[in-house]
Amino acid sequence: MKPQRVLALVHKGLEPPDEKVDKTTAQTAEWRMEYDVVSTLKVLGHEVRVIGVHDDLTPIRSTMDEFKPTITFNLMEAFDDVVVFDQNVVSYLELLKVPYTGCNPRGMTLSRDKALAKKLMAYHRIPVPDFLVVPLNARPTLPKRLQFPLIVKSLTYESSTGISQASVVANEEQLNKRVQFIHETIMTPAIVEEFIDGRELYVGVMGNDRLQTFPVWEMSFAKMPDNNWKIATERVKWSVKYQKKHGIDTALAGLTEDQSARVQHVAKRVYRALDLSGYARIDLRMKDNGEMFVIEANPNPQLAQGEDFAESAKRAGVSYAKLIERIINLGLQWQPSRMA
Repeated sequence: MKPQRVLALVHKGLEPPDEKVDKTTAQTAEWRMEYDVVSTLKVLGHEVRVIGVHDDLTPIRSTMDEFKPTITFNLMEAFDDVVVFDQNVVSYLELLKVPYTGCNPRGMTLSRDKALAKKLMAYHRIPVPDFLVVPLNARPTLPKRLQFPLIVKSLTYESSTGISQASVVANEEQLNKRVQFIHETIMTPAIVEEFIDGRELYVGVMGNDRLQTFPVWEMSFAKMPDNNWKIATERVKWSVKYQKKHGIDTALAGLTEDQSARVQHVAKRVYRALDLSGYARIDLRMKDNGEMFVIEANPNPQLAQGEDFAESAKRAGVSYAKLIERIINLGLQWQPSRMA
């Protein structure tokens, strides 16, 4: 690939150091993903400029004028601490007519709203859990079709934010308390879903038109007590100590060839139904009888080395350096005007 001038957009405070750091520091720092991406870009021969962004777009425009990047590597997950504003940053890049990596703003908007995404998937006959949205300051009124146990989440937040063992509710009292918790703590509407008791599966997908799926990944709960729900809570995802204590790990899913093919096929259908581009991770749950349901789609998933997306790509023969290179290529090939 021809060397590019790459402008890396990261959250303010997560700018990685310019100098090389030791492996232990790199693996435990908050800027681990940013460091992995930026250092790999440099090794690949690209000229990289990093800017931290919080609540002001001015640094992006001024750096564009000065640096004149050929592509922007977007590592933003929010703007001004508002997660649903991340698509607005991408829209701004489109207005500046600068290529960017990752998902387009339309796909980000459709997938961010879990209820809207489920409606679109249901229209395309993709299996999803039944659900109810509870607006801010409202109390849930369950339709007859929704039966306990149910799981309560934020309508728009990702990364298991606000999800704990108490998120799975077995009666109206627990339901009301959890909805109130989401409203008052996360400060978003709540989505109440049918709880799918089964295996937690992830599928990495890359592409704009032609799609590639990576091997199906699975989260295991080897030492989780029997009275605990086997779900990806906030602690399960982000607390290393908790992961070690309960034997929580992610690895290649132990599925049959037919099951893997079905899961990957569904993941591609989700990707297209939600107008995703660049790269994404599709989350599913599979019951013991093999019946599967799509839980959500996550555009621009965690890109650090050793995390699920990069590890599943590696299993497919795509090294981390090659993965970053492909993401750059997809960004250069994407044409925003095609969405008009």
